[in-house]
Amino acid sequence: MIKVFVMKIFCNQMNIQVSPGLELRSLMLSDAHDIFHTIDSQRAYLGRWLPFVAYTKKLSDSEKFIESVVNTPEDRFEHIFTIRKQNGFVGLIGFRDTDPINKKTEIGYWLSQPFQKQGIVTQSVRRLVEFAFDHMEINRIQIRCAVGNVASQKIPETLGFKFEGVEREGELLAGNVFADLMVYSKLKSDG
Repeated sequence: MIKVFVMKIFCNQMNIQVSPGLELRSLMLSDAHDIFHTIDSQRAYLGRWLPFVAYTKKLSDSEKFIESVVNTPEDRFEHIFTIRKQNGFVGLIGFRDTDPINKKTEIGYWLSQPFQKQGIVTQSVRRLVEFAFDHMEINRIQIRCAVGNVASQKIPETLGFKFEGVEREGELLAGNVFADLMVYSKLKSDG
C-alpha cells in the first residue's frame, strides 16, 4: 500500500493533509476565537470528558493556552494542530508528554459535536501516527480515554492500538470527579 502523506511547512507552521477537504494545521494565535467559541457554545457536551472546559471561561483563556503552545522552547515543543474540514475549524489534535529519550508520546484530541461520527478524528489520528513513526522517530504512541467515553475508545481500537489496562482515577473531570482511563498503545513494530 502506498502512503499518501502531504506535509507543508511555512515559517514553523505545518499543514498535514489528511484527506480531500480534511487538514491538520499547526495551532496559531488566530485560532483562539474558533477554539473559544466552540468550547463556549458546547460546554455541556465537551465538558463531560474534557477537564479544561471548566477553566476556559473567556477568550483570553484560549489565547493563553495557544501562547503557551507556540512559545514553548524547542526542546519541549509539542505539535498541536487544529482539525480543519473544508478549511473550517472542527477540533484539536496533537501530541502531549512526548519523551524523546524513550521515543514515546501520547495523542490527545477533541472534536466539535456537529462533526462527530464522520471519521474525522480516526483519519486524523491515523495521519499523526504515521507522522510520529516516520518523522519524529517515535517508537510508542499512547491514547488514554475515559471509561464510558465509547466514541473516543473506538478510535484507537479501530486503528489497531492494543488495550493495556485501566489507569484508575487517572483524570479529574468537572464536578471534582475522578475518571478511570482506558490506556491503549501502538508500537512502530506493530505495523
